[in-house]
Amino acid sequence: MSREEKKQELAARAAWMYYVAGVTQQEIARALGLSRQVAQRLVSSAREMGMVSVKIDHPVTHCLQLAHDIQHRFGLELCRVVPSAQLDDDAIQQMLAVEGAAVMTQFISEEQPQVFGIGSGKTLRAIIDSLPWIERPQHQCVSMIGAIARDDSGTRYDVPLKMAEKMQGKYFFIPAPLYADTPEDKAMWVQHQVYQRVTQRALQADVAFVGIGEVQPGCPLNAEGFITDAQVEALNARGVVGEMLGHFFNQQGERVWGETDALLTSVLLESQTQRRIVAFAGSARKYAAIRAALLGGWISGLVTDEETALKLLRESSRL
Repeated sequence: MSREEKKQELAARAAWMYYVAGVTQQEIARALGLSRQVAQRLVSSAREMGMVSVKIDHPVTHCLQLAHDIQHRFGLELCRVVPSAQLDDDAIQQMLAVEGAAVMTQFISEEQPQVFGIGSGKTLRAIIDSLPWIERPQHQCVSMIGAIARDDSGTRYDVPLKMAEKMQGKYFFIPAPLYADTPEDKAMWVQHQVYQRVTQRALQADVAFVGIGEVQPGCPLNAEGFITDAQVEALNARGVVGEMLGHFFNQQGERVWGETDALLTSVLLESQTQRRIVAFAGSARKYAAIRAALLGGWISGLVTDEETALKLLRESSRL
C-alpha cells in the first residue's frame, strides 16, 4: 500500500469514527495514536477527498420559502437557500458547498450527455470537493476562464478537471491566461483554433456553474495579482461592485467596461442572459455583487444563504 493510500485509509477511518460513530476528535486522536491536530486534519481531508456526503432529509421551511420568493422575484429558473443565521463566512461556504453539490448532482445524474461550463473560485472548488463520485463518462466539463496563471503555472482556481475526474468524463480547458499581458497578446491567444473551439463549446454548454465575485481591496482578483490596487480603486469609483469571470458590473447590474477588457480571455457573459447559468455565492461580503448580478439578469439560478436572501427580498420590496 502506497503512502497516499495509507493516508486515505486513515482519513476514511477517522471519518467513520467522527461522522457515523459520533466520536470526538480528541477520542479519535487517542484511538489512532495521533495528536488532536492530525486527527482534525484527517477529518477535514476526508471531506475534501469526497469521502463524506452530507444529506439532511428535513428541509428548513423558512429557507424553502425564501428560495421560492427569490426565484419568483428575480425570475430565476432555480433557487436554493441554506441556513446561515449568525454563521461566519467559512461556515456559510461549507453550507453552500453541500447544497451546491446537491444541485450539481441533479444535473450530473442525467443519462443524456451533458456539457457543463465551469467557472472558477473558492466556492466552486469547495462544491466540487463535496460532489459524490458518479460515473458519467458521456458528460463533458469545459473551463470558462484561462487555465494559465500570472507565473505561467496552472491556476489553482481552474476546477473543472476535478469535476471531470469525479464523473470520469472529458475535460476541455482554455489554453490562455485569464488576462493577457497586452491587447496584442490577447489577439494572439483568442485567434488560436483550440481557444475558439473550446470557448464555442462553453458558450453552447447545457448549463454553466459560476461564482460571483466582489470587487474591493483584497478581493480574489486583487489578492491573486490579476488587478492592481489602483484598478480596484478606479473600478469602485465607477460604481463597480461585482464580477463574473472577469466581467465587471455596477450595483444596477450594468456592464462596466475598462482597461482590463482589452486583456480578458474568459468566455463571454452578458446581462439579461438567455443561457442557463447557475451561480453559487453567499455572505454579507458578497451581498452587493449578488444583488447586482440578479438585477442585471446575469444568472438564471442561484444558490445562496439565508441572511443574503432575506436582505435581497427586503431591498427588492423598495424598488
